[in-house]
Amino acid sequence: MTQTVLLALDTSTEFCSVALLSVPVDAAQTGAAPRLWVRHEQTGAVSSTRLLPAIGELFDEAGLTLADCDAIAFGSGPGSFTGLRTATGVAQGLAFGLNLPVVPVSTLLACAESARLRDPAATRVLAALDARMDEIYWADYAWDEAQQEWRTVQTASLDAPERLVLPDTPFTLAGNAAAAFGARLPAAAAARTVDGEALPHAVPLAHAALRAFRAGRTVPADQAAPEYVRDKVAQTTAERIAEKAGKAEKAAKAERDAGLAQSPQDARDSATQPAPAAGAPHGEGRQ
Repeated sequence: MTQTVLLALDTSTEFCSVALLSVPVDAAQTGAAPRLWVRHEQTGAVSSTRLLPAIGELFDEAGLTLADCDAIAFGSGPGSFTGLRTATGVAQGLAFGLNLPVVPVSTLLACAESARLRDPAATRVLAALDARMDEIYWADYAWDEAQQEWRTVQTASLDAPERLVLPDTPFTLAGNAAAAFGARLPAAAAARTVDGEALPHAVPLAHAALRAFRAGRTVPADQAAPEYVRDKVAQTTAERIAEKAGKAEKAAKAERDAGLAQSPQDARDSATQPAPAAGAPHGEGRQ
């Protein structure tokens, strides 16, 4: 083996992001540069239709095949639930047939890696992404120069923007949370610098995954799983039925309460109304 080849996938956002990384095994001794092929396209909610074609294009450009790969990495989350399932499923499917190891990489860690690649001084990174529903996905990372690896200070969490815990040393704020929440995000004002372009992307994901692969932090294909962080945003069928029944019961109770609340005068007026004549339409009295 003269090179390590790693395929990285990320569909956690509105982008379909794919990178193919090839690194000579003796790069540390020879200084040989890695080779990288990339597709990063805004696809919205249809990343699933673009992911496999993009992968095929990269292998064709590189003159490689899936059989040349040593591992497959994917952005495990947090992010779009549908996007996370897409990347997980494709990584599993491609890896399973060739018995390749899979490298799950947090999308927040990919943000931290992106910030460091763009600015070597970014050695403490608070990664924060807009999670919708007025909340933020965030994590805190510190770069260990001796180990040449990130240390997780705070694992991926979900909070209101005001509740982020600030690092105790100068830090870079990575991700799109500052743009999404502005002054509601105290971390933006406290940061050494804000890098709104440090977002989930297959290139930093590939670099982080390569270190994880070399350190043996991989999983078998059938054990790869998304990291949702937000436990739940959708109801099950049973829960929807129960909610509907609950609403119907509340409406019936409201009607009963309204009847009980009828004034005594209304009740007397109703009781003294003359009965309709036999055979007359309802509501028509005797002539």
